[in-house]
Amino acid sequence: MVMQVLAGTVVCMAALAAAASPAPKVHEFVLDNGLKVLVKEDHRAPVLVSQIWYRVGSGDEHDGITGISHMLEHMMFKGTAKHPPGEFSRIIAGQGGEENAFTSRDYTAYYQKLANDRLPISFELEADRMANLKLQDEEFLKERDVVAEERRLRTEDKPKSMAYETFIATAYQTSPYRHPTIGWMADIQNYGLDDLSNWYRRWYAPNDATVVVVGDVEPASVRRLAEKHFGGIPPVTTETTKPRPEVAQRGMKRITVRGQAEVPYLMMGYQTPSLATAEVEWEPYALAVLAAVLAGDDSARFPRELVRGQQVAAQADADYDLYARRSTLFSFDGTPAPGHSLAEVEQAIREQIKRVRNEPVSEAELNRVKTGVVASDVYQRDSLFYQAMRLGVLESIGLGWRIADEYVSRIQAVTPEQVQAVARKYLMDDRLTVAVLDTTTGGAGADKQAMLGGQDAH
Repeated sequence: MVMQVLAGTVVCMAALAAAASPAPKVHEFVLDNGLKVLVKEDHRAPVLVSQIWYRVGSGDEHDGITGISHMLEHMMFKGTAKHPPGEFSRIIAGQGGEENAFTSRDYTAYYQKLANDRLPISFELEADRMANLKLQDEEFLKERDVVAEERRLRTEDKPKSMAYETFIATAYQTSPYRHPTIGWMADIQNYGLDDLSNWYRRWYAPNDATVVVVGDVEPASVRRLAEKHFGGIPPVTTETTKPRPEVAQRGMKRITVRGQAEVPYLMMGYQTPSLATAEVEWEPYALAVLAAVLAGDDSARFPRELVRGQQVAAQADADYDLYARRSTLFSFDGTPAPGHSLAEVEQAIREQIKRVRNEPVSEAELNRVKTGVVASDVYQRDSLFYQAMRLGVLESIGLGWRIADEYVSRIQAVTPEQVQAVARKYLMDDRLTVAVLDTTTGGAGADKQAMLGGQDAH
């Protein structure tokens, strides 16, 4: 036991020492057409990650075209006049690289992992499809069916996914975050090629994009390549997106979703600000620490007390993402252990919420949590992809990449009183949405849930 403690202490001290050391410099430059390029040198291996981030996601969509950003992500692999459908992926694979893309609420990103001398290939291909994507009816109709089937398999045929989607659509009333990133099925099935073309022309332009390169590269060389391949692409006149903030919630929402799942499932979400929308700058960091106190690792309160201690839950988690363009949720989820109910899991989570509202976290527990959060951040820096992704995310949500350097010091500055303050301010029933996936046929589980009522965990 002593050896384990000492080993853990050494690891934590090493992590903190690494956090205190200066991070490699990020080089930033902006082309005349508005394209921002970020370069971070990491010469440990002769490889690189190249990413391009477009500042558009499902949070920019409106009713009738939900999921169009994700649909366009699929179509970006369907070719240009120079490169026929599928050739992008074949070229990257032929160079021994990896490539893919992803869409979120706030951005759409494309990436390649390559040997460090293959960056010209990445830039040439990305610049080509930024400016010259060939949208054809035949490819579009086939891919629309692919996306519809993806939705069926990943969401509609999975009760837990359907329950989560319904939970999110209920928790948000006016924010576009209420829409699923993949889109609603009726919208997917009724896109027209004009919808896609208009979205592409509006958002896929150098002045709405950020290129991030991390790896064994020289910044000056990356800049020359960026100017060569992207510099000739004209900017577009950007349209100002109208604000669609979430309205203040004025009472608890509770819904039941019925489904033939193996186990019932509980979801709880409280309206909270993100780092981009917070009026008090330390609050998002305190919320992040609070999530770690409750469920950050196997030593946190939920796994220690609800899963292993009381054995009321087979799984219980807490989550908060401070990096979002709009206000977000502090969320909980859980499944009951055999012989226990969703009502008992909810009650157990509420007791934990009551505890953090009423009692400051001890300095010892807070220091352990901070060390874990900082260590996790340090270890993630070993990944070129993670380093690039953090830069891209922060640029895409409007905070700017420099704020990444503040994360460790901001987390370390959080006090027990601040953790208690955000719990009292935000974890209250007027901000709460509760959703349950009820696997019973008669609705008894829902009736039990209703009996819990709506009382703040004072």
